[in-house]
Amino acid sequence: MTPVSESDDPRRRLLAWIEADQGDIVRFLSGFLQAKSPNPPGDTREADAHVRALLAEEGLPFRTVAARPELPNIVGTFAGARPGRHLVLNGHMDVFPAIEDRPGERGQWSGEITADRVYGRGAADMKCGTTASIMTYRYLHRLRDHLKGKLTLTVVSDEETGGRWGTGYLMETCPEEVLGDCCLNGEPSGLPTLRFAEKGTLRLVFTIRTTGGHGAYPHLSASANKIAAAIVGELEAISDLEADMPADMRAVLARPEVQAAIDQSLGDGARHVVARATVNIGVLRGGLKINMMPDECVVEADIRVPPGIPRDRVRDRVGAILARHPEATMEERVDHSYDASWCDPAGEMAGIIQDNVERLKGFRPQPIVSLGGSDGRWWRWRGIPAYLYGPSPRTMGRRDEHVTIDELMHVVRTHALSAFDYLSR
Repeated sequence: MTPVSESDDPRRRLLAWIEADQGDIVRFLSGFLQAKSPNPPGDTREADAHVRALLAEEGLPFRTVAARPELPNIVGTFAGARPGRHLVLNGHMDVFPAIEDRPGERGQWSGEITADRVYGRGAADMKCGTTASIMTYRYLHRLRDHLKGKLTLTVVSDEETGGRWGTGYLMETCPEEVLGDCCLNGEPSGLPTLRFAEKGTLRLVFTIRTTGGHGAYPHLSASANKIAAAIVGELEAISDLEADMPADMRAVLARPEVQAAIDQSLGDGARHVVARATVNIGVLRGGLKINMMPDECVVEADIRVPPGIPRDRVRDRVGAILARHPEATMEERVDHSYDASWCDPAGEMAGIIQDNVERLKGFRPQPIVSLGGSDGRWWRWRGIPAYLYGPSPRTMGRRDEHVTIDELMHVVRTHALSAFDYLSR
C-alpha cells in the first residue's frame, strides 16, 4: 500500500488506498464471479465464503444471519467516533440462473480478467456493486475515527427470487441493525444515472385448459395455444395505461438531460417506457405434437408497473381479459409481485453521489426510475431513502456479462466517498 501521511485529508486517503489496491479489487471481483451462486436453484455458500474470507482477513466485524443454510446473509456494523446517522450498504451475491456454456466460448464462471474487463455471470448484476459495498465497508472502517454514527454492510442471498430469505428476512429478524437512515446500493444503473425509484411487478401465471384432440378436428375443441395467443395479445394493452406520478417525479423525468441520460444508460427508447407499464411473456408452454390440438397451455407474464399506476388497476384489466376467455385461470405469484417504490429524487444522498461523480468524471448522473427491481424497495417502503449507483446494465444476464475495470473502480470510489461524506457531515 502506498504510504499516506496521517495529516492528509481522509478523502485523499480513501482514493489513495483504492488506487493502490486496484489489482486486489479486480482479483476479488474475479474470485467472486468464479464462486457459483445462481438463483434459482439458490445456493450462495461459495460466494458467501469468498466474502467472509476478505472480511475476516481485514478483521472487520460481521456475522451470518440465515433462515436457510444454503442462503446465508452477511451483516456487519461498526460505529464512528461520534453519534450521528446510520448508513446501510446493501448488495446481493446471488445471480441469474446459469445458461449452458457453449463449446469454445468463455465459461460463465470464468471470472476472466482481460486488459480492460472482468467477465462472469453476475458481473453487472450485481457482484460489481456488491464489491463496491464491501470495499466501502473495508476502507471506512480504517477511517472510523473520522465518522459520525454507524455504517452497516448487508450482503444478501435471495434478491433474484424476491428477497424472502435475503433482505426481507433481515428486516424481519434484525431491523434495528439494517434499517438505518439511508441505503446505498450498487445495482447496475449505468454511470450517467442514479436510481431513486423503481417499478413494481406483477408475476402472473395463466393456465388455459380445453378438451383438445386431433388437429384435423378443430370443430370438436378450442385450442389452448390459440386462446393463450389471444390472451398474450390482449395483455399488451396494459402498456397503454398512463401513470399518475407524483409531481416532483414527473418534473424530474421530463427534463431533457434526464431523458437523454435514461437512453444513454438503459438503451435507446428507454425514456418511452419509464413511465409506462410493460409486459414480458417469459414462458409460453403448450402442446405435445404438431398435429394435435393442445388441451393445456401455460403462460407466465412479468408486468412492470411504474409509480403512479396502482397494481389493482392492472389486476382489473387482467380480470376483464379473463372474463373473455373462460377456459383460462390465473394465479399471481405473490412471492415476487410487489408495489413500486420511490424516494426523493433530490435527497441528500442523491446530491452527494452527484457531487462525487462530477468530481471524479466531470458529469452529474441524472436521477431516474429503474426499469427493473432491486432490494432498495425494502427501505423505500419504510420511508427510508435508498439510492442505486452502479455499472452499466447492458450485459446483465447475457453470455458475455461483464464490467469494465474502469466502471468497477469508479463505482468503488463513488460509493466509498459518498458513504464517507454522508457519515462525516
